[in-house]
Amino acid sequence: MILAVLRSTLYTLIQFVITPPYALIALATFPLPPLSRYRIISGWAHLMLFLLRVICGVRYRVLGAEHIPETPSIVLSKHQSAWETLAFQQIFPPQVWVLKKELLRIPFFGWGLAMTSPIAIDRSSGKAALKQIVEQGRNRLKQGFWIVIFPEGTRIAPGEKGKYGIGGAWLATHTDAPVVPVAHNAGEFWSKDAFVKLPGTITVSIGAPIDSTGMEPGELNTKVEAWIEAEMARISDQETPRSHSTGENR
Repeated sequence: MILAVLRSTLYTLIQFVITPPYALIALATFPLPPLSRYRIISGWAHLMLFLLRVICGVRYRVLGAEHIPETPSIVLSKHQSAWETLAFQQIFPPQVWVLKKELLRIPFFGWGLAMTSPIAIDRSSGKAALKQIVEQGRNRLKQGFWIVIFPEGTRIAPGEKGKYGIGGAWLATHTDAPVVPVAHNAGEFWSKDAFVKLPGTITVSIGAPIDSTGMEPGELNTKVEAWIEAEMARISDQETPRSHSTGENR
């Protein structure tokens, strides 16, 4: 554990040094098209994943990579850690996130995040937030972006389950976009609000795309929740790796 603390400290120090100048690079991409901005800005996430692997010993493997569609889709994923916000930028095509607008106010990190065309909502606005998600989500899909949504809304500890919000399913059924369910156990290595990152291999499991055409939001949401929670139980019990990708060279 002492070694993990030292490694995590080194990682955090390097992150503090790298993030401010990279945020300035992100701001400088403003004149570029959205997809070009994303490809430059996502380099920060790739660098952070590299440092996590080299310094902290945090790796990952992907199950079901063959399920990733070629057309822009909506990813509905378990949320346990800050790790998946980094790793999904390697695993999936260019993407935007539906997130709380307060994140854009964080110095440097939030400024760079704002340049990636996120769908920043006020969670307390109810129907207005759903309308915003559909309007901006349809636009992002047309631009060629995938959309990442964490239905539980916040990071959930391993072994626990939050209430699945309807926003992602609502967007999918109003745009007829495919839904890609994702389960992972990142929280077992980098838990919510934890400073220490434990070495090991995170498992990311990608389910077969779900055709949302003609489905009701509640029906789709229930189907996604059932798959994710069943898969969470399965991968948490696994001990023998069966990976399609180690994540080291993606």
